[in-house]
Amino acid sequence: MPQQHEQPAPQQINIELGEKEAEGIYSNLAIISHSPAEFVIDFTRLLPGVPKARVHARIVMTPQHAKLLLAALSDNIARYEQQYGEILIAEPTMMPSPEGHKFH
Repeated sequence: MPQQHEQPAPQQINIELGEKEAEGIYSNLAIISHSPAEFVIDFTRLLPGVPKARVHARIVMTPQHAKLLLAALSDNIARYEQQYGEILIAEPTMMPSPEGHKFH
């Protein structure tokens, strides 16, 4: 009789959410750049009449984690649109820049 290998039970991860982080940060502009070793996403916001924008959060991740994030976002957007309808985009949202791509 062939040996059966038991699959290890999935490990449960406890994720803590601090009070400050629970408030969240509003962003309507993300600047994405990359190197061979990492992706950097700077989250900022553009406000009417304010010519300057400040980075409110910077996320640095490996290329593998960036690709997993892309897949997770794609899956969540598909589920959102299935429940609430298509997300309409009124204008082009990608502006090329020397340091990467900006999305707003």
